[in-house]
Amino acid sequence: MENIIEIYNLSKSFKDIKAVNDLGFKVKKGELFAFLGVNGAGKSTTINIICGDLKKDSGRVIVDGHDLDSDPDGAKSKLGVVFQGSVLDKALTVRDNLESRGALYGLYGSALRERIAELAELLEFEDLLGRTLGKLSGGQRRRIDIARALLHKPEILILDEPTTGLDPQTRKLLWQVIETLRRENGMTVFLTTHYMEEAAEADYVVILDAGIIAGEGTPLELKNKYTEDYITLYGVCEDDIKKLGGRYEAVKDGFRVYVKNTREATEMIISHPEVFSDYEIAKGKMDDVFLAVTGKKLEGGADK
Repeated sequence: MENIIEIYNLSKSFKDIKAVNDLGFKVKKGELFAFLGVNGAGKSTTINIICGDLKKDSGRVIVDGHDLDSDPDGAKSKLGVVFQGSVLDKALTVRDNLESRGALYGLYGSALRERIAELAELLEFEDLLGRTLGKLSGGQRRRIDIARALLHKPEILILDEPTTGLDPQTRKLLWQVIETLRRENGMTVFLTTHYMEEAAEADYVVILDAGIIAGEGTPLELKNKYTEDYITLYGVCEDDIKKLGGRYEAVKDGFRVYVKNTREATEMIISHPEVFSDYEIAKGKMDDVFLAVTGKKLEGGADK
């Protein structure tokens, strides 16, 4: 697949703080790209530079073939951005908000009305169009934020912690919409999140720490490199677990035994079949990957 975002030697400092330090990565067209890091790691700084809202100190940014330095309008036209905080007007109705934003993209009249109707159906807010934005719930406002970002049918949707604080039903709806757009339109999604189950679904993950890349790869590559697999066994006593010879810990209703990989788990099962009457095998989690790479736990909140 061709690259749709290319970042080369990107740097940005705020006085003595180097927020982004010689950063380089590529995002392929149509993929779900997860950009992870604790607060202050440089995620939002990088996003603001890509969007043209923040001037970089050095480096090069190319968005769908458009160099941000020589063709900023061409680069920005390819992007739809959902920031952590809403950029819509709370005093206006949903329809007025979307019509005013659509005008900024050169959308007017029947074409704009049809696009708003499409998005209202897709994101299930037809009944909210006449309501004032400030009177909506957080989940309802987030749906309107995403609709605003999609008005001009961008090639790339940047989502900066889009589901933070949302109820499970709204989170599920938003991800269904995103997957529909990826499948039907080939849209690229650039995601920051502190929900590791979302990052685990990504095609490629970059983990940022103090402005540099601390780890990158597919979720499977990262799990294989930085975590152990484990077997959870139920209905067994500790003496049986000790026979297996591996590192273990007690968990609710059973024991968890850590193994290097699935092959080691298979060998253990073949050697001691009497112990494995009720069990499950799982790979390490993306939370474990993040902790192993950065030494920190990933938590939500504003990021620089």
